[in-house]
Amino acid sequence: MDRTDEQLLEAVADLHGIPEGSFNIRKNGKLLARNSDADIEIVSKQDKDGIDIIVRPGVKNKSVHIPVLLTVGDFHDTVYNDFFIGEDADVTIIAGCGIHNATCADAEHDGIHTFHLAKNAKVRYVEKHYASGEGGGKKIFDPVTKIFLKEGACFVMESTQLGGVTYTDRKTYATVGKKAQLIVKEKILTEGTEKAITDFRVKLLGKNSRADIVSRSVAKGNSSQFFRSDMIGKNECFGHVECDGILLDGARIVSTPKIDAVSPEASLVHEAAVGKIAGEQLLKLMSLGLSEQEAENAIIQGFLN
Repeated sequence: MDRTDEQLLEAVADLHGIPEGSFNIRKNGKLLARNSDADIEIVSKQDKDGIDIIVRPGVKNKSVHIPVLLTVGDFHDTVYNDFFIGEDADVTIIAGCGIHNATCADAEHDGIHTFHLAKNAKVRYVEKHYASGEGGGKKIFDPVTKIFLKEGACFVMESTQLGGVTYTDRKTYATVGKKAQLIVKEKILTEGTEKAITDFRVKLLGKNSRADIVSRSVAKGNSSQFFRSDMIGKNECFGHVECDGILLDGARIVSTPKIDAVSPEASLVHEAAVGKIAGEQLLKLMSLGLSEQEAENAIIQGFLN
């Protein structure tokens, strides 16, 4: 590891608060650093790029960090990561992904993540996408998240992308078993000519299964966002999808819901609202001494928190 990599590793550690536990840090398609312990083991795949993360049954209050960094252009990085969460385990997984592309060629990272949660397991999964660089090359993320929840399992997904990403097409697929629960909290900010697509497909298969998906987004400039959801209830279950967006300048937000109650015991709800910032809100904050831009930024920050 050269000095530049050491400095980068220190910066990532500061950003994510990496503990002396399990972590896997990847830079430009190569392993930069890794550590496993007795509770959480990280193993390289033999047939393709990626890792297996194995969390032992009963493990509590542990975390694993798997940040990915791209600092070059003309590069397409794809990884296949599988997470096996043991029965009654309760862990936090943080997958921060950053691209700095100062070239005229595109840089892309695609993380294909599959989660297998055993009975009564619980995961808090935090995924943050960040991109920067003044070059003309695109900064692209196309993540795929697959979630399989056994009886009583709970998966909480917090997804954040606040500007800088030229294009993203996120796909999230979930199968929810008996008494299992899926909670998704999504935050997206696009500006300029950026484009963001999110696609949720959830199957509520088990009795008393639940899903709650909330997406909050802000579109500025000439950016565009497309939110799609497809929720199927095949048992006595409850599902809720909410998509709220703030539209500014010449931007565009499209929300396409689909709910399918196969069982008469299924209760599925979809809510969607897209609009501009209310003039009364701006006026109130400006009366307190803020400029119009400061007031707008404060409203957006509060909306995305």
